[in-house]
Amino acid sequence: MAKKSKKEENPKVHSDLEGFKMNINSFGEISSSFPIDKLNEFLNKNVEDKKLKDREDIDDIKTGKKKK
Repeated sequence: MAKKSKKEENPKVHSDLEGFKMNINSFGEISSSFPIDKLNEFLNKNVEDKKLKDREDIDDIKTGKKKK
């Protein structure tokens, strides 16, 4: 039986992460097409952190405001 070749399809991603790709090299190092700061910013906006959900200043943290 002949092996079927897999087409490399782009995964469905959020519009803010269009073009995002991750690779793992032979040493186990992860490389990404986006800077880690941009990924963290996206996650802070779009993913609820279970540990922080009961904090009163969570809205300030998400918007980047610093409390004095």
